[in-house]
Amino acid sequence: MRIWNAFIAAPNRGGPASPSLSSNLLMTPSRRNLKIGLVGLGVVGQGVWKHLKRHRRELEDRLDAKLVLHRAAVRDLNRPRDVKLTDDQLTDDPMAIATDPEIDIVCELMGGTSIARKVTLAALATGKVVVTANKALLCDHGPEIFAAAEKGGGRVFFEASVAGGIPIIKALQEGLVANQFPLIYGILNGTCNYILTRMQREGATFEEIVGDARRLGYVEADEALDLDGWDTAHKTAILAWLAHGRWISLDEMPVEGIREVTLEDIEWAEKLGYKIKLLATILRDFKRQEVFASVYPTLVPTSLALANVDGVFNGVAVEGDVVGESVYIGRGAGQDATASAVISDIVDAARHIIYGSGPLLASRSGTTLALAPLEEVSRAFYIRLTVKDKPGVLAEIATVMARHSISIESVLQMPSARKGAASLVLTTHLTSEKHLRDATNDLTKDKAVLRKPFVLRIANFEK
Repeated sequence: MRIWNAFIAAPNRGGPASPSLSSNLLMTPSRRNLKIGLVGLGVVGQGVWKHLKRHRRELEDRLDAKLVLHRAAVRDLNRPRDVKLTDDQLTDDPMAIATDPEIDIVCELMGGTSIARKVTLAALATGKVVVTANKALLCDHGPEIFAAAEKGGGRVFFEASVAGGIPIIKALQEGLVANQFPLIYGILNGTCNYILTRMQREGATFEEIVGDARRLGYVEADEALDLDGWDTAHKTAILAWLAHGRWISLDEMPVEGIREVTLEDIEWAEKLGYKIKLLATILRDFKRQEVFASVYPTLVPTSLALANVDGVFNGVAVEGDVVGESVYIGRGAGQDATASAVISDIVDAARHIIYGSGPLLASRSGTTLALAPLEEVSRAFYIRLTVKDKPGVLAEIATVMARHSISIESVLQMPSARKGAASLVLTTHLTSEKHLRDATNDLTKDKAVLRKPFVLRIANFEK
């Protein structure tokens, strides 16, 4: 298919006209003040305020413009903070930042999707440039927000919304713009990666490590966002749109978290040459014009770079048809990593205002893409079963699998803590998601199977 690029908003028509080559050598843009307003001054907002003040002089020299930290909106005016603001720099009205005619760049760092949506749309309606780290907002309201940017003549920058300090959005928008992307996969949630890493290294249970993660502040107040995969799904939707121009809603994306992963699974994965990671995967079939996105705990071969991305780090692998595979690894969350990405967007926003330039977003004709049906999405699978410890059970299971055209690659058996039971782990050759789902439904009904089968995908990335 043909790749083409379009601005999400019209260029700044108030910017300077393009000078001739000779005048460009003699002239530089006049220095101007750019006023920045923050909506939200929590951990990330304070990091942005702190680091922007710290590096402001160098950034201003690069831009030939002055960056002014003008005002910030907060929930509680009296709450102690690590950064110092004067009383007239603080407000408890976020809309006052969005509609302030003196503010050029609005940084939406409050989180949530209700008030944040209103603030973002109000700022864009006045032609302001918006910087946001809010992946849920973009996932739920992306089309509306980018349409508002185009209508109002503003622009949206959102590097910090996916993978923290890793510049994956800029890579897709700019560095890899010549490519089509048959495959993107990544570890996009540091909390889940931290939990799975410690389970693997220490042999501690999921419940024990989640308790530590809560005490360290790694887990969101709504724990389902991390542990059930929804935070990763929000980020996956954004990457799918950037790569393919199609918004995939959470209702259209299979999403599973890590709550059911056991130490037994981690030990068996190691024996088979894998590590378990919560993996976002985006597949594109260019012949069929189909795309598929999912979030699953996945067995990743230890030969792949992402298998060795541990702790709170994130990693994203991008397969381009021109460049081949490139891998991006770094801190995916935390004050400094996220603040770094936000400040990068502030600088790009300033360039856009001054020079009328900005990132190109690939539309890639995404509206014509269909979602791949489960019958067409193939994987190898890991299946953990607790079965009756009696002769003939394995043959019975193999019969069920064969009935659904599933070829078994390997079988591991270990004693079970349950009396009269055995634990089996099967790995399969490539088979469709639908065939595997139908087979596990039949196994669940089988009297020889004592618990619902637990399934993990294996990262072979074939379709």
